Amino acid sequence: MTTYQSRRNIKKSLRLSVLDGGAFAAMLGLTQSYITPFALALKATTTQIGLLTSIPNITMALSQLAAPILAERAGSRKGLILPMVLMHALMWLPILLLPYIFPSSEVWWLIGFITLSAVFGSFANPAWGSMMADLVPEELRGRYFSFRGRIAGFITLVFSLIGGAILQLYTNNVFIGFTIIFGGALASRLLSLYFISGMYEPPLPHEGENIPGLFGLFKNLGTSNLGRFTLFFALIMFAQSISGPFFAVYMLRDLDFSYVTYMVVISASSISSLFFQPFWGRRADRAGNIKVIRITAVLLPIVPLLWLGNQSAFYLIGANIFSGFTWSGFNLAAVNFVYDASEPGSRTKQIAVFNSITGVAICLGSLAGGYLAPHLPEVLGFELRTLFTISGTLRGLIVVFLLHTIFEVRRVPKIDSIQLLLGRYGSTGKTAGKKNL
Repeated sequence: MTTYQSRRNIKKSLRLSVLDGGAFAAMLGLTQSYITPFALALKATTTQIGLLTSIPNITMALSQLAAPILAERAGSRKGLILPMVLMHALMWLPILLLPYIFPSSEVWWLIGFITLSAVFGSFANPAWGSMMADLVPEELRGRYFSFRGRIAGFITLVFSLIGGAILQLYTNNVFIGFTIIFGGALASRLLSLYFISGMYEPPLPHEGENIPGLFGLFKNLGTSNLGRFTLFFALIMFAQSISGPFFAVYMLRDLDFSYVTYMVVISASSISSLFFQPFWGRRADRAGNIKVIRITAVLLPIVPLLWLGNQSAFYLIGANIFSGFTWSGFNLAAVNFVYDASEPGSRTKQIAVFNSITGVAICLGSLAGGYLAPHLPEVLGFELRTLFTISGTLRGLIVVFLLHTIFEVRRVPKIDSIQLLLGRYGSTGKTAGKKNL
């Protein structure tokens, strides 16, 4: 195959990946903010809400480790991705039928089906990440993934609002509303499958002789730059997950928000993220991913603490705008740093290890939050506000003790944080880069 033809295939694949991201985002918009309300409609307890997040995440984390082996047996990364995406799509069928075919223990069935859905999706993730890292040039990853993320974020927002409107329309028979939005999620994921099937898969680089296996990667977590970042990111997600699953519970149960009000508050974060992703993408390409991570990580502890200030929907919209600003930069830079710091020949393995450890951390955080929530004293009138305080405090401690141990892997200009934030792209300075340790 000629170089020219390869470039054409890559450009086509990057366009198809944007379309895939849009279709996946439609599914996400119809589901991510409505699984917890669906569980609450099924009379789920606070503990079950915690399990609804934790059990899928622990199984997803463990199943990620099988992805490199399955990709090897499938003969290619796409050979694994396509059947897993198909199964991921089909799992929405029993979920949407759940209120009609399971007259009892509906919440436990929901946990089971969401867990299976997470497993199928997780099998595809490391292979997809490895393939995309090969398709997108290193120096353009921030801009490309922020562009892709911005489109996906807009579509997620639109379909989240559509989902909220459908539920509000069917307030008197809410399960019909859930059936419609989960049916839309099924169709969207099948469309995503169609776009992925047309993408070009670059040849997998040869795995270096010195690259350890999965066990070796786990063993070396504390000694490599990527390993230390994996531990830092996982602990941040642990702290986030202590409170993350319960913001919906706080709004719908404790504050008695309507579905429309709930969706408006949730959408504020999506809109903010949509607006700021290109902002962070340009700066990550210019000054490096770690620079963006350091700026945003300092802000992360503030995010849950803002929810202590006021119960007004308008105030919480402002809190979520700040959340979207912070998390959009942190998550974008974190994913791109993993792509930068991993070895091309074993990237599927390294992404699998990163995702599995992160998934275990999310699971443990959700379990801790679900256990603690009913047993905590009230802060400003609500037990969940105590949970938000714990989450913010833990984030701060993790940032203080671990953030300084991680270094940039690309050679990038040395740019002051204020210049980076206030400048259009950041200003140039002395080149300072540190190699992967």
